[in-house]
Amino acid sequence: MPLVRITQQAVRTPEQSRHLADLVQEVMLEHFAAPPGDRYQILETLPVGAIIAEDTGLGIDRGEGVVIVQITQQGRSAAQKQAVYAALAERLGGAGLVRPEDLVVSVVENGREDWSFGHGRAQFLTGELV
Repeated sequence: MPLVRITQQAVRTPEQSRHLADLVQEVMLEHFAAPPGDRYQILETLPVGAIIAEDTGLGIDRGEGVVIVQITQQGRSAAQKQAVYAALAERLGGAGLVRPEDLVVSVVENGREDWSFGHGRAQFLTGELV
């Protein structure tokens, strides 16, 4: 059950933003084995200039189309994470939505006790979810 926060600047139409979110979900299903119907995304659009993303000394030339994807999840391997990074760059770039240079991805680990899906219960711990 990845929780995905997609933060972008206001350079895309609402339709393009939805397509971007849909492609991110496809990658979660394919490479993180998220179950169908398990979609938790926050799509945040900020004014141009609100994201500062330097190149970390890698010589990456970023533009106004920068997108930061933060994925909170549990139990994925380093290989799965690397596959997600590559698939996101390929799909979003191939769709003309995000240049690979403008894509920043961060994966955050947490545990089963760190989730509540409602009703004030930790469903992974109560056995409601496996």
